[in-house]
Amino acid sequence: MARPDIWWRIAVRNLGRNPRRTALSVSALAFGFAAAVVMVAVSDGMTAEMIDNGTEILSGQVQLHARDYLPERDTYATIGGADGTNLDSLVRAVAALPGVTGAAPRVYGGGLLSAGARTIAVQLAGMDPAREHGVSRVLQAIVAGAAPLPGSRAIAVGEESARKLGVHPGDTLVVVAPAADGSLGNDLYQVSGVFHTGLAELDQGFAVLPLPALQALLALDPGRVHEIALTVRDPWAAPAVAEALSSAPALASLDLAVEPWTVFRPELAQYARLARAWNGLIIAIVFLMAIFGVTNTLLMSTFERRREFAVEGALGAGRGAIARTVVYEGLLLGAVSLAVGGVLAAAVVYWWRTAPLDLSGLVGAFTVSGALVRPVLRTVPSWQTPIQAAVALLLTSLLAALYPAFRATRVPPGDALAGRE
Repeated sequence: MARPDIWWRIAVRNLGRNPRRTALSVSALAFGFAAAVVMVAVSDGMTAEMIDNGTEILSGQVQLHARDYLPERDTYATIGGADGTNLDSLVRAVAALPGVTGAAPRVYGGGLLSAGARTIAVQLAGMDPAREHGVSRVLQAIVAGAAPLPGSRAIAVGEESARKLGVHPGDTLVVVAPAADGSLGNDLYQVSGVFHTGLAELDQGFAVLPLPALQALLALDPGRVHEIALTVRDPWAAPAVAEALSSAPALASLDLAVEPWTVFRPELAQYARLARAWNGLIIAIVFLMAIFGVTNTLLMSTFERRREFAVEGALGAGRGAIARTVVYEGLLLGAVSLAVGGVLAAAVVYWWRTAPLDLSGLVGAFTVSGALVRPVLRTVPSWQTPIQAAVALLLTSLLAALYPAFRATRVPPGDALAGRE
């Protein structure tokens, strides 16, 4: 009986019989593996760019509201009801939960901005600048002037709003907004800065005031806010963080609605799921094309070795042993290709991650599903894609070897040795 490793040794020898053909096959499979991993990493990078900009420019990745606040955005429906809550204590407790990287309280209201004879409607947002920097980037998008200082009577407006009103930093705006007590709040505020986020709905219809200033305008006590926005370490962990927040003791008495970005930005979640499904299709297409090249290589190899198989059969080797030799060749071909492709993919993904491809000179930023997408291609490496691609590569090598293995077992020993086959 042949030793168990004899068929592996024969497979290794046969792959080395025609080094050029083996090298071409290994190159094709390795390139296919690397291409699949890199393409998926770039696709994941674009998806991550959308999620980051769709949640970090303003909304955050988890939001806490009073249950009756949405969808009408009732000015009176604040966290903790009419009595409000101990805001500092609540924000600190939420920010200390595992996975949370930032928490910021906010107040919202609809209002009118007027400068001279010009008036526009905007959404007013009251923010704590110190906390907001850890949650959103809207106050980091100031292109003229500066963000409103805590405690000041200042306002920051979008670039398009400033253009329509004809105002610049240092000018004065009249702000009018319906208050929570039924009155009409109105006051004068100085424009501290102008921001440009790249999102039209923010740049032309959004204004930011210090949190106490907007609370005073809307007749809300200091402990009353409409929202606490959070950022988390991993955006895909936002649903789990939201679930943990819902059962947190600090929130138990407040009857809050806690929603992750996958709920309040469903279009982004749908796009991300579509992108992940497309990644699987990319891997399938790449290796479906590669399977024909491997099959051709092994078919040529088995055709050239008809006499060898005939001799093995004449010496008593069964069809299973002969088929095993060819299958082992396919698996070895896949293993070598996986090693080469893994090194190539790791090098390209790492280089592309450290030096993203900036296409700003060719195309400007654009929006998809309400999220800003910069023309910067970056890679987001993961373990899931290389593992899936590695399994696909080995399966490709195995499947590609099955038909040549079957053909090898059909070689008649007598005819092959006599030269008739």
